[in-house]
Amino acid sequence: MADLKAKLELPGNKSIELPIKQGSDGFDVIDISKLGSSGYFTFDPGFLATASCESAITYIDGEQGILLHRGYPIDELAVDSDYLDLCYLLLYGNLPNKKEYDAFVAMVKNHTMVNEQLASFFKGFRRDAHPMAMLCGVTGALSAFYQDSLDVHDERHREIAAFRLVSKMPTIAAMCYKYSIGQPFVYPRNDLSYAGNFLSMMFAVPSEEYKVNPIIERAIDRIFILHADHEQNASTSTVRLAGSSGTNPFVCIASGIASLWGPAHGGANEACLNMLEEIGSVDRIPEFIERAKDKDDPFRLMGFGHRVYKNFDPRAKVMRETCHEVLKELKVNDPLLDVAMELERIALEDEYFISKKLYPNVDFYSGIIMKAIGIPTSMFTVMFALARTVGWIAHWKEMLDQPGHKISRPRQLYTGETKRSFVDVNDR
Repeated sequence: MADLKAKLELPGNKSIELPIKQGSDGFDVIDISKLGSSGYFTFDPGFLATASCESAITYIDGEQGILLHRGYPIDELAVDSDYLDLCYLLLYGNLPNKKEYDAFVAMVKNHTMVNEQLASFFKGFRRDAHPMAMLCGVTGALSAFYQDSLDVHDERHREIAAFRLVSKMPTIAAMCYKYSIGQPFVYPRNDLSYAGNFLSMMFAVPSEEYKVNPIIERAIDRIFILHADHEQNASTSTVRLAGSSGTNPFVCIASGIASLWGPAHGGANEACLNMLEEIGSVDRIPEFIERAKDKDDPFRLMGFGHRVYKNFDPRAKVMRETCHEVLKELKVNDPLLDVAMELERIALEDEYFISKKLYPNVDFYSGIIMKAIGIPTSMFTVMFALARTVGWIAHWKEMLDQPGHKISRPRQLYTGETKRSFVDVNDR
C-alpha cells in the first residue's frame, strides 16, 4: 500500500504521480504537496476534500455515526469517564492510571485562580457586552500575564500553558457571566470537581452557601466531555493556522474562540433555543413541522441532523438521557421546554424525520439542559469554548510536536485583473 500512487493527467500530454497515504482508519489520502512544481494547485473551497494535517487525536466517521478520541468511543467516555480524565487522554494519548489522574487533577486545581489584575480588564467592557467578546479579549490578554510560558519551542512551556488554559477557562467564563449580570466574581474552590467548581463560580454569591447538585454537576461534566474535540473543524483549524506561525498559545486559543463565535459553528445550540422561542407553544408545533417539510419555505428546524453525521450524532444519545435526568430533577415549568420535548417526540416518530435521519443532535439537548439549569443563551457558546479549549490545545501541541511543521500558507485561484498600467488621477 505504501508504494501506491495516483496518476494525474495534465494538459500538454503531461502527467504527475502523487503518493497515496493510508491512515489507521478512514479514507486514504492523495499527497499533493509536490503538485505545485507542475504549475497546478488544487481548488477546494472550504477544504471539504483536503486533509490539512496528520493527527492522532480524534477520528470521525459521519456515515456510521462514529466519534473516537484516541480510539475510545465518545459514548463510553461520556458515561464512564469524567472531563479531566478525557483532558489527560487528549493531551497525552492514553487514559491516566490512578496516580497520573490524581496528579493531573491536582495540577489543574492549583491553576484555577487568575491574576487579580485580570479582573480590572472587565471594567473596560460594557455590561451588555456579549460574553464571547469578553472571553476572546481576556483569553488573549493572558499572554500579558503569564510570560514565563510563551516559548512554543520549549516542551515544558507548552505543557504549563496547557495546564493554565484548561484550569483558568472555567474561571474566566464564569467571570464573563458574573460581570454581565453585575454580581461579584466568585473565587474557584479546589474542594470541588471541575464541573462543580464552574457551577459554583457561576451561581454562588458571597452572601450564602452554594451547594452543588450532583445531577446538574454530572450533566455539565458530560456537556464538557461531548464538546471537548471534534477533529479539524473551523475553530480547531483556526488554532492550528494561528499556531503554525509560532505565536503564543493564549492568542491561539483566542483565535479559536473568535472562530467558534460564528453562528455557523458554535452558535447551534443558541440558534436552537431561538427557534423554540419562535415556535412559542406546543399548539403551534404542527404549523412549524409543515413549514420544515416544505422545501420552498426558508424555515429550518435547528438542532436536528448534523453536517458531519449522516446517520446519527453519537453524542446525542448520552445527551438525551442526561437531558431527561435534568428535567426530572429540576421539575422546571417552562413552556419552551415543553415545546422541545414534543419536537423530540415527533422527530423520533415521524416518518419524514426518520427517512431523512433528522434526529435531534447534541446541540438540541445541550441547549435544553443549559436553559433548564439557568444558563442564559448568551453563555451557550462560552460553554462550548470552555469545553473545546482542551481539544484546541491538544491539536496545537500535536502540531508543534511534529517534526518539520511549517507555517500554513493556502493558495488561491486568482480571478482579478491582469497586469495594467497606472494612470495619473488627472487623466482617468
